[in-house]
Amino acid sequence: MFHSKDDVLTLLIHLGYLSYDAETKTVVIPNQEVADVFGDAVDGEGWEEIGELIQESDDLLDATLCGDSDAVAEALEKVHPANSSILRYNNEASLSSAIMIAYYTARRIYKIVPEFPHGKGFADLVFLPKKGSDKPVMIIELKYDKDADTAIRQIHENRYDGDLKDYFGNLLLVGINYDKDAKGADAKKHSCVIEKM
Repeated sequence: MFHSKDDVLTLLIHLGYLSYDAETKTVVIPNQEVADVFGDAVDGEGWEEIGELIQESDDLLDATLCGDSDAVAEALEKVHPANSSILRYNNEASLSSAIMIAYYTARRIYKIVPEFPHGKGFADLVFLPKKGSDKPVMIIELKYDKDADTAIRQIHENRYDGDLKDYFGNLLLVGINYDKDAKGADAKKHSCVIEKM
């Protein structure tokens, strides 16, 4: 009986189709022969786009954890228009939804909580590491028509980090801004500031 994806992955590991890496806590295809069979199974079936989106989501999380704010802003410039209605593009809720989609694969190691009540208000998005993860808590504050530094300042001023004392290790503050009135080369530009605490 399968009750969760972990049950399925465990079976595939025991059958030898997958192997488990205890250091990274991930499963991988163990050898080229199995990888080739897997590739043949999904080749030409429209999975290329899904694989690309998963890789982009993984890359976005890696860039965030490494503090590469330019890469994060660039990734969001691609994701935001692809996942927002043209009628609702210019609002914080639309940006928040696009970001949750962009960080989809982060759900493997994080619980993502929108409008997290902390400090003197609500943090737009908080990424809480799942049990056993050594990743930092991430607080993401969104702005539009301001700047990413304003978002970081709001995190500090409203003490969003204050109620996260039960989480140990580093904390990442991520401020993201979108300027809806930008024109020309700056149209649909996103900016990002990442601060490690």
